[in-house]
Amino acid sequence: MSRKPNTLELEKLQAIIVDALEDVKAQAITVIDTSKISDEFDRVVIATATSNRQTRALASNVQIKVKENGGDILSTEGEETGEWVLVDCGDIVVHLMQAPIRAYYNLEELWSPAAE
Repeated sequence: MSRKPNTLELEKLQAIIVDALEDVKAQAITVIDTSKISDEFDRVVIATATSNRQTRALASNVQIKVKENGGDILSTEGEETGEWVLVDCGDIVVHLMQAPIRAYYNLEELWSPAAE
């Protein structure tokens, strides 16, 4: 499967995403470099939201800000329930999760050890 490359430079895209999350008060924003362990994307961004409404608002703001800056959104998943919303920005995949879901799946542990 071929992924469409994002038109934004990686560092700029990452800054836009983190700023968009901070704008909507995301908690515990974590950026993980996955470039050495995945050919599909270079970064995983994980952030915690306090409610279904906030996960949806975070996802919406990320999509808006990335598009405003000339980037692409490849897909968005999970907006129906709002417990875990994934926004695929091409080079960066954003996971927006409520705290219990984030603790249960522990994506930081899943991605981080493999990078060492």
